[in-house]
Amino acid sequence: MASIQGTRRPKGIQGVRRRGIALHAVLVIGLLLSAFPFYWAIIMSTHTSTEIFSYPPKLLPGSHFLQNARSLFDNIDFFGSMFNSLLVACAVTFLVLFFDSLAAFVFAKFDFPGRRLLFVVLMAIFMVPTQMAIIPQFVIMAKIGWIGSMTALIVPAAANAFGIFWMRQYMQSAIHDELLDASKIDGANFLRQYWHVALPVVRPGLAFLGIFTFMAQWNDYAWPLIALTNPDNVTLQVALSQLNGVHGTTDYGMVMTGALLALVPLLIVFAIGAKQIIGDLGKGAIR
Repeated sequence: MASIQGTRRPKGIQGVRRRGIALHAVLVIGLLLSAFPFYWAIIMSTHTSTEIFSYPPKLLPGSHFLQNARSLFDNIDFFGSMFNSLLVACAVTFLVLFFDSLAAFVFAKFDFPGRRLLFVVLMAIFMVPTQMAIIPQFVIMAKIGWIGSMTALIVPAAANAFGIFWMRQYMQSAIHDELLDASKIDGANFLRQYWHVALPVVRPGLAFLGIFTFMAQWNDYAWPLIALTNPDNVTLQVALSQLNGVHGTTDYGMVMTGALLALVPLLIVFAIGAKQIIGDLGKGAIR
C-alpha cells in the first residue's frame, strides 16, 4: 500500500507542475501579444515614414526619434495641449470621485422615498449613448456662454451614471451596516460617516473609478473638438489630430512620436492607481 501511494504522489506533483507551466506559458504569450502594439509604437516613433512602410518591416529601434520629436513640437503646441488635457482630466476625475461616491453612498446605505425610481432613472441614463447628448449639450453650453472654455468640458462631466452605479455596487458589499451603526452611536453625522467610514473602506473602488475616468477624459476627442473653438484651449487629442496631412502628407513617424508621448501620463496614473488597488486589497486580505 505504501509503495502504491509513493508511486502516485510524484505523478500528481508532475501533473500540477505541467498545468502550472502550461498556464504560465499561456500568460506569457498573452503578455507578449498585449505588449506588442506598445512596442510597435516605440519602433515607429524612431523611424521615418519611408522606413515605417519599408519591407520587410523594421523591428528594431531607429535613430530618428529626436528628429520626429522636434518636428512634433514645431507643428503643434504639444506641452500646452498636454497641460490642457491634464487640467481637464484631473479636475473631472476629482469631481467624479467626490460626487459619484457621495451619491452612491446614499443609494447603497440609506433608505428614502423614491430611491428605487431614481435608481431606475439613473440606469436609463447609463444606457443612453454619449453621442446622443452632444447636440443638446452643445446648445446648453452655448446659451450659458461656455463654448470655447475648459468649463464646457469639466462641468458636464463632473458626475456620471456609470460611476454612481459602480460605487453603489461596491459599497453595498464593502461597507457593513454594523460600521455605520457604530458610527451613529459615536455621534457621527452623514458627512462624517461618508468621510471617515465609507471612503477608507472603498479606496480600491475609488482607485479603479479614478483610473477609468482619467483615461476616458484624456482620450476624449469628439466633445473637445466641438466645444473648444479657441485654438489656445485645445486638448492633446485634438492637437494630435491636426498632424494628419501636415504639409500635404502625413509624417507617421511624427504622429507616432506624439501618440507615444501622450501615453506617458496614462502610464503614470495607471501605475499609481494599480498600486493603490493592490495595496488596499492586500491589507483587506491580511485583516
